[in-house]
Amino acid sequence: MSFLDTLRQWDEAVTCVDRGDLSEALRIFLSIQDPNSKICFDIGCLHLLKQELEAAEKAFDCSIRKDEHLAVAFFQRGITFYRKERFEESLGDFKRAFKALRGNQLIDYKALGLQYKLYACEVLHNMALSEAQLGNWEKAQENLVKALDFKTENKLNAIDRALQSTLKQKLFKLVEFPSKVLFKPNKNYVAELEKKDYLGKAKVVASVVPQDIFSGFAPLQPQVEDNPVRPKEPEILRALEGEPHTVLFEFVPETSDELAVVPGNIVFVLQKGADNWASVVFNERRGLVPYNYLERLEISLASKQNEGLSAPPTREPPTRPERKSEDSLIVKVHFTFTFAVSVPAGSTYAVLIEKISRKVNLPSDRIMLSLTAEAKDLSVIDADTDMASVWSRAGGGRITVWCHAKEGNVNFAKEIHFVALHSYESLNPEDLSFHQGDTITLLSLVNQDWLEGQCNGNTGIFPAAFVEEVPPSV
Repeated sequence: MSFLDTLRQWDEAVTCVDRGDLSEALRIFLSIQDPNSKICFDIGCLHLLKQELEAAEKAFDCSIRKDEHLAVAFFQRGITFYRKERFEESLGDFKRAFKALRGNQLIDYKALGLQYKLYACEVLHNMALSEAQLGNWEKAQENLVKALDFKTENKLNAIDRALQSTLKQKLFKLVEFPSKVLFKPNKNYVAELEKKDYLGKAKVVASVVPQDIFSGFAPLQPQVEDNPVRPKEPEILRALEGEPHTVLFEFVPETSDELAVVPGNIVFVLQKGADNWASVVFNERRGLVPYNYLERLEISLASKQNEGLSAPPTREPPTRPERKSEDSLIVKVHFTFTFAVSVPAGSTYAVLIEKISRKVNLPSDRIMLSLTAEAKDLSVIDADTDMASVWSRAGGGRITVWCHAKEGNVNFAKEIHFVALHSYESLNPEDLSFHQGDTITLLSLVNQDWLEGQCNGNTGIFPAAFVEEVPPSV
């Protein structure tokens, strides 16, 4: 299914919800092939409204697999577990949602298309209720006292009432996600779904040519006996880096060095590898895209002047090419969530553990790697492991490992902060907007030009050239 078809069905399903037709909305959502994390979240919300708890749990599972940083999905799955009276699992998801808030008072999902603010005090409120259901009244009180540090004025009364209930060892009301509030597709993308004729039909009002009905854009020319010299091909593209190509199919990246593109994008190919992967530039970002997803773009004013745009391809996208194992390896990591990292072939243990440590936001000495789900002696990967034997297990340039957090108190790595040198306005839903002088907390390095960070309760990516690192205080 193409990106445009997905967008059109997503918008149609949300419209059905707005008019109260939940069954039709759910039918449309379920017909979408390979839904993204937001659509999976919407499906889970509709199942939850219809009291279909098993289906809701599976939908939220899918949403979390596709985006392990989506705190509101953990929150909703925690509510689903609570309704199923699986209180330990409910408590675990509320804890993960609180961890994803990263110490902030709230996350505002408006920029991502969801009219909802997830408050830290409400997550702690539900954590306390789950602890109370398990009979851990002291821990419930501790969570509610902690919630007071994250309170907002309009949430204070509910926390106070819950705290009074725990003192009497009485249960209190669960904070639930509002009904019929869903992720909506980007309104700018939706507005472009239908073709618009902004210019209309031109009409000739004066011409030196008798009975001239030409309605193009070429200037009027007098009749001459000899045909004019054919104009030279434009040389605009020679001034740009790389060869221009049109994207034929949507490509969803699996690693940080790959680039997301959709049909119709124009990319500039810098280099094509023997493994059928191309290094391209798109919107000032560099990354890898399968070359068989692209088509070389030829621009000619003489030959293309009166031709319309071709329709997007309707055939299925080609098979994703394998990355050459001698260049890099894809390591799939099972943690509390599943993710993938890319490392050079033959990497040392230090390189691997540093990549995984940064991804899970834990110091390297607080995590343990293994080749099996249970960290047994022979399967443990550490500084003394022969990494050549580990990499020999890779098949097709891929290998799977398990990551375990060691017992004991975890000290998170010291945060890195940036100050905005210039204001930045987001161009895409995943971008982070900020103003000059704002402080931004670094979450991860996307590539050499882009960073992922958090500012004013919002999370997204932003260009590194717009910020400057704040030196650590002495």
